[in-house]
Amino acid sequence: MSLELGTSTAVRAQELNCPLAPAPVLSLAIESRYTDDSETRSEIDKEAEAAAIADLKPLDNFIVSLTDQANQIFAPDAPHEEIADCVVHQVAEWARAGALANLDSDTTRLTIGSRLAGFALALRQVVPHGGTEDDLNAIRPWLAGLAQDQMLFWEEAAPKGAKRGNLRAWAALGGAGIADLTNDPVLRGWAGWSVDYVLCTANPDGSLPQEMSRGRLAYHYQMHAVAPLVVASKLLRDQGYHPGARCEDALERVVNFTIAEMDGGARTMEITGEAQNYFDGSREITGYNLAWLPAYLTLSPSAELTDLAASFAPLGSSKLGGDQSLIWQSETQ
Repeated sequence: MSLELGTSTAVRAQELNCPLAPAPVLSLAIESRYTDDSETRSEIDKEAEAAAIADLKPLDNFIVSLTDQANQIFAPDAPHEEIADCVVHQVAEWARAGALANLDSDTTRLTIGSRLAGFALALRQVVPHGGTEDDLNAIRPWLAGLAQDQMLFWEEAAPKGAKRGNLRAWAALGGAGIADLTNDPVLRGWAGWSVDYVLCTANPDGSLPQEMSRGRLAYHYQMHAVAPLVVASKLLRDQGYHPGARCEDALERVVNFTIAEMDGGARTMEITGEAQNYFDGSREITGYNLAWLPAYLTLSPSAELTDLAASFAPLGSSKLGGDQSLIWQSETQ
């Protein structure tokens, strides 16, 4: 589908039969969600949490919309080129506006990696099917610049504890996804290094020490780390990397611990001395928490985990690209 350059955004969207991109988020300044006196960062400041959610909502809603549209590419008889042009053009509108150029706090920089992953993994589904070169030429340097900022932040300014935890893993996933789009070997190498940096901290039982320091939220953050570690490992293995291999197959140990702890979290409680929030009645494990399973099954087939995935379907996370069963179905059938 060819459109003349200079066509207005509204006309372009109408011709592509897709929604307009929302107003680009140019600046973000997110503050910590935790109380100042929470040494384990497990006590939530409800007002700060509400403010952070509100500030991130326009960005997160856009990523949800993009992944919902991208997942339509897997429908029978889907108009592949139209869907691809639509998703790519919406992201290009943000790229041309310089979205996310001003991240005004370290907390914002800590949390932006998972959002970059969402953009990259939505695009990964559609770019093979379409998108104009004009739009893609706007997107690639925009995402590359944001990824460069992430690399510098995590190597130079990120807090010591965070460098070993789930947010570093999400930044690595964002880097791996963007590297696939830009074919950047330096970014891909950094993503691989970052995945190893987190995986190689794993205890012999597969627990991640940074997440185990989080009190009653330890298991929650273990699960939050597993998702990007698994999906980034999948993307990187497809490019010849083997994250965790130098650490006695740490990925397998981390996954095995996480699955075993679903039945009450006894080991996590032993480590932390606190009942975990998924087992005290305040939260429950859902398909969102296990959305990484289809990607893991492409790396390590297992009848038991296949059954577990089926019992928690649908398995979806916008920051992993949406419906994971659709995305990885061709490699797990």
